[in-house]
Amino acid sequence: MKLPSLNLQILLAAVLGVAMGLYFHALGTEHQLVTLGLYAAGLAGTLFVDLLKMILIPLVFCSISVGIANLRAHQQMHRVWVTTLVYFVLTMMIAIALGLMAANYFKPGSGLHITMFAEAMQNFEAKQLPLSAFFAQFLHGLFMNPFQALAKGDVLAVVMFALILGVALVVGGERFKHIHLLLQEALEITMLIVRWIMYLAPIGITALLLQLVAVQDIGILSTLGKFVAVVVGVTLLHGLLVLPLILYLVTKKSPWWFFQGAREALLTAFATSSSAATLPVTVRCITQRLHVRPDVAGFVAPLGATINMDGTALYEAIAALFIANLVGVELSFVQQLIVFLTAMIAAMGAPGIPSAGMVTMVLVLQSVGLPAEAIAILLPIDRLLDTLRTTVNVQGDMVGSLVVEKLAVTPNSLQAHNPVSQYDNEY
Repeated sequence: MKLPSLNLQILLAAVLGVAMGLYFHALGTEHQLVTLGLYAAGLAGTLFVDLLKMILIPLVFCSISVGIANLRAHQQMHRVWVTTLVYFVLTMMIAIALGLMAANYFKPGSGLHITMFAEAMQNFEAKQLPLSAFFAQFLHGLFMNPFQALAKGDVLAVVMFALILGVALVVGGERFKHIHLLLQEALEITMLIVRWIMYLAPIGITALLLQLVAVQDIGILSTLGKFVAVVVGVTLLHGLLVLPLILYLVTKKSPWWFFQGAREALLTAFATSSSAATLPVTVRCITQRLHVRPDVAGFVAPLGATINMDGTALYEAIAALFIANLVGVELSFVQQLIVFLTAMIAAMGAPGIPSAGMVTMVLVLQSVGLPAEAIAILLPIDRLLDTLRTTVNVQGDMVGSLVVEKLAVTPNSLQAHNPVSQYDNEY
């Protein structure tokens, strides 16, 4: 009997994971079946995420290096660079603006008082991180020993070294053609390993969603319900209207076509809450389902997983105004402009790991004098909201790949060899 497609398996796995999580939540964490189930789910979910992380650094390094070299070979690199960065900045600006407008209109946090959350804040100590220190730390993280960056899994530093190496391959031309070929073959091997890992995706996604739903504190959602509703509503607005509209206006591709091709990556992002861990799946979907040329996808997607965080930027802007309302502070237009800028900087500096936005949230709060300790209020619900904003982060990278290819790559250069298409057997 032929198994359903991997896309359908992942969708069914997501439904099963949520259903089992709700059942375990109803039984209670003290129930023996729940304890055993959560332990097994923890093993399976951790294994799946660890496998994705295992292949992440080789994929980022090879895809960006090869992508830069191939783009330059077709005289496309400058336009791709500019178009990619403009797209990233523009979509994050739209996301933050939507978040600030919604927060000003609905005013989440009004009517509550910060003393209600004294217990949550009592044992939390926020790390003080002034804007100047954050900026210096961000720049310092761009450049380091490449072997150290590869060993530590520092994605941002690996991206920078891969970019420099790609440019060096271009400048060296034929002298370095063997290294270029070696990296190309390494990318093909990496994508083959990704295919093997994805056979475990249904099991991993079931386990991750089961854990998330089973242990989530549902009670605090009622207290913070208005904030949760605003974040979810605006994030869905950006993901279901703004990004598909940009896609349609630029490429004339229908949102339905996009979501069909992107479903595997979006479900993985939702389950893992990590754009970095999802990156192997993202690249696979972009090249094989959405048919973006590998050199464009190999540049835009890894860079986007590092600095393009629409969902995170939107969330941080809304959360800053929520906490301002909570402590009774009225932020002026200038202060909200500062929130706008620092939310963008903080989102670009946030690593693509679960709840990374909570780390850089301190910067946003401190930029307008809000108590950084107040982010402890958001910790109980952050993991739940992180699933949605990570999904939108990944969606933005995938839409960006299609937009960049349409605007920056000339039609006569689209016949480049696709090094991963030979592995597209399961759709």
